[in-house]
Amino acid sequence: MIEICCGSYEDALAAWRGGAGRIELNSALALGGLTPSAACVRLVKGNTGLKVISMVRPRGAGFCYTEAEAEQMFAEAEELLEAGSDGLAFGFLTGDRRIDRDRTARMVELIHGFGKEAVFHRAFDCAGDPYEAMETLIGLRVDRVLTSGQEEKAVQGAYLLRKLQDKYGDRIQILAGSGVNAANAGDLMERTGLTQVHSSCKGWRRDETTTGERVHYRFAPDPHGDDYDVVSEELVRRLVESAG
Repeated sequence: MIEICCGSYEDALAAWRGGAGRIELNSALALGGLTPSAACVRLVKGNTGLKVISMVRPRGAGFCYTEAEAEQMFAEAEELLEAGSDGLAFGFLTGDRRIDRDRTARMVELIHGFGKEAVFHRAFDCAGDPYEAMETLIGLRVDRVLTSGQEEKAVQGAYLLRKLQDKYGDRIQILAGSGVNAANAGDLMERTGLTQVHSSCKGWRRDETTTGERVHYRFAPDPHGDDYDVVSEELVRRLVESAG
C-alpha cells in the first residue's frame, strides 16, 4: 500500500491520478500537518476512489494537549468521520513522553464506533520507549502506526522498523514514513519486511503574489521562497512503480 501525505483537495487529485490507493489528508503541511476541513474530505471522497485517513491535530509542535485542545480534537474527529473519512490519524502523549492511554482509548472507541481505522501517527517517534509504546497501542486496539523508526528519516530508522515488524507485525500494521521516495522505497520495504509506505512526493508551485513591495508570505527557504508545496503526480507515479 502506498499512502501519500496530502495537504489539500488538489494534492489528493494528484495522488489519485498518480496511482495511489490511500492518502493521509491534512492542512498546513508546513507545520507537520493539521486537521483538514470536512468539506475537503467530502470533495476527495466524492471525486476520487481514494481511501482517506484524515489528520486530527489542532496545532504544530508536540502532542501533549490541553483540555481545550483535546475537546477540539474530539469534536473535529466526529465531524471528519461523518464527512466520510475512512479513518483518522492522531497522537496523544503525556508530558513524560508516554502514550496518553485515556485519550487514545477514547479516540479509538470513537473511530471504531464508525467502523473506521484508528492510526497513531508519528507522535510515536517522540515516545520514550518504542516497545512500551507499541504494546500500549496494541492493547488499546489501534489499527496502524506511522513511524520513521524514531529517526529523522525512515531509512535511518530501518533497524528499529525491522525489529518492530518482527515483534508486532502480526498484531498491528506498521507504516513507514519520512523521506520515503521512489529511489529508496523498494529497498526499505525489503530491509524492514514492511508492506506499507507513506510519502509526501513533494513538488513546488510558484505563486507570484507571495511577495509584495513591502510584505511577504514566504514560508519555504530559497530557492522556493515564492513557492508552495504540492503533491507531484509524477513523483507519485514513480513511487507506485518502484514499490510495486
